[in-house]
Amino acid sequence: MTTVHDPERKRALVLRLKRVEGQLRGIQKLIEEDADCEKVAQQLAAARKALDKSFFAMVSCVIAQGDVPPDDVADMLSRFS
Repeated sequence: MTTVHDPERKRALVLRLKRVEGQLRGIQKLIEEDADCEKVAQQLAAARKALDKSFFAMVSCVIAQGDVPPDDVADMLSRFS
């Protein structure tokens, strides 16, 4: 199993996920306050994009570690994206 060994990479990923968490809390607040649907959709799209960036950061980590054959990385991409 591949883990995040590099402390900088780990820190960056955790910070990115904390930002996503904040975005999700903001979206919840918008919904609770009956915000305009388009505004909620815009924020959901931004959160989704931020999660996608987190996912691809993990994929780059897998590639950088070199423990996983390219075909397995491709399989992982097709399974999770």
